[in-house]
Amino acid sequence: MEFVFELLIAFFLIVSGIFGFVGSFGMIKLKDPMSRLHAPTKATTLGVGGVLLASIFHSIMIEQYLSMHELLITLFLFLTAPITALFIAKWHIHRHEAPGDLPDAGEDNLWATHAVEQVEDVPGHSTN
Repeated sequence: MEFVFELLIAFFLIVSGIFGFVGSFGMIKLKDPMSRLHAPTKATTLGVGGVLLASIFHSIMIEQYLSMHELLITLFLFLTAPITALFIAKWHIHRHEAPGDLPDAGEDNLWATHAVEQVEDVPGHSTN
């Protein structure tokens, strides 16, 4: 039975390695930031998630204990990856898109990233 557990752990490690490779390759090869956004937030998250699953299965099935470290890392990873993606997307919209080029924003007709007031010439503040 231990051989089946080891195969399951090896499967998760191989799959996570493939996802990690695809995510890293996407970061290098994709041209613009909005395309590159999907590589770390999707593929690499699944790659790290696979390693964590393999570690959880190893600790439960082979070493006979449950470590909370992997569960906390998983929680942290799945909470921070979407927030990071949101910040990268908002940065791209704010720096590279004009408000008139964006699609309809809905009822309030306002995109949050372009809702800031224009800063007048303040010494030491760059508007670029």
